[in-house]
Amino acid sequence: MSDDKTRRLAGDLGAKLLERGWMFACAESCTGGLLSAAMTEIPGSSQWFDRGFITYSNAAKAQALRVSDDTLERFGAVSEETAMEMAAGVLGAARTANLAVSVSGIAGPGGATPGKPVGMVCFGFSRRTGDGVVTRAVTRMFDGDRQQVRAAAVAFALGAALEFIEPR
Repeated sequence: MSDDKTRRLAGDLGAKLLERGWMFACAESCTGGLLSAAMTEIPGSSQWFDRGFITYSNAAKAQALRVSDDTLERFGAVSEETAMEMAAGVLGAARTANLAVSVSGIAGPGGATPGKPVGMVCFGFSRRTGDGVVTRAVTRMFDGDRQQVRAAAVAFALGAALEFIEPR
């Protein structure tokens, strides 16, 4: 179950999506479905939550979301490049979705590599516009154990998605 902050963010995001008549979809790696769970914990979420992909392996990212093998090889699964391709891939696969979020990171305790420490999480955000699709990525570092990193990643994804809906 989500904490109060996450539940509030998911509810706020759901309300913004509902106002616009938009559907949300996501692709998760290190969060393993926690983002989808936070969204669907909100009553009435079927009005704005379309689907979630759990693409933990590189093969799943490539097959389900069309993340290029070149991107995975050159930048790795935990990279802004991969996160952007994941988010754009969600919109390609979920044609009814207007907003997509992707999450790929290193929750720990193992898995760190040089330049990619435990707690590093990359997020992709993709939104349909009248001119096509706008996609961006951001990387954040979170402290704590595996559970804390994953929870922080979900809360950040929800808050950043709210900002991405209404760019300043």
